[in-house]
Amino acid sequence: MRIDKNVCERRGREYSDSKKNRRRQRMISPVQRLYETCKETFANCGPGVVPSAEKIERLKEVLDTMAGADVGLRPNMPYFKSIRYDRPPTITYLHLHECDKFSIGIFCLPPSAVIPLHDHPGMTVFSKLLFGEMHIKSYDWVDNLPAEPTPLAKPLDNGLGDSTTGIRLAKVKMNSAFRAPCKTSILYPADGGNMHCFTAKTACAVLDVLGPPYCDPEGRHCQYYYDFPFSNISGILLVFFFVLAFNEALV
Repeated sequence: MRIDKNVCERRGREYSDSKKNRRRQRMISPVQRLYETCKETFANCGPGVVPSAEKIERLKEVLDTMAGADVGLRPNMPYFKSIRYDRPPTITYLHLHECDKFSIGIFCLPPSAVIPLHDHPGMTVFSKLLFGEMHIKSYDWVDNLPAEPTPLAKPLDNGLGDSTTGIRLAKVKMNSAFRAPCKTSILYPADGGNMHCFTAKTACAVLDVLGPPYCDPEGRHCQYYYDFPFSNISGILLVFFFVLAFNEALV
């Protein structure tokens, strides 16, 4: 029986290439795998455009497996210690990557540190608690209810030549404590808790992926808010909050 030499060589190359690919997948670092998955996930996306369900799930699976050791972080590092006790704990942001499609970074929070209530305009955001325990409270806007003028909320200049009225009705999406290891949280441009606040119960590290990233010239600036409980509209008991925008920077 004669065996075609070319077929054997071709199959040998295919088998060799397959082994190389599997070996490369094993050798690739978790951060590199995250970067490559983000690059694929957000390749055809832009402001307000959500990746496909398949791509979201693929990126979520990568993030779900990550822990502090994958990015070289431990709770006993200086990032997670409060140096002074007469002021709020300092939050450190470790920048890993940013392009016009997405950004990757890590928030390092000492115990009791708070990232104030803020939004993500036109963004899809993945947040993975790498270690620690944290409380997350998030909101979405109540549809078809525009902001109402109020003496307590003066219009705010957003730096783009127009102003926003400060007060608007929002609904609670999440109000829960999380302890690592836990699943990745995902929020969307108009759903999933696009406005959220983080409070560290212990030393915490949060890996954040934003697609697309904040960009002031394109109108994607980070807006911070105060929330005020509001429980009754026309006699109907609701779990809503008035949310007042403000322009203070996160320190």
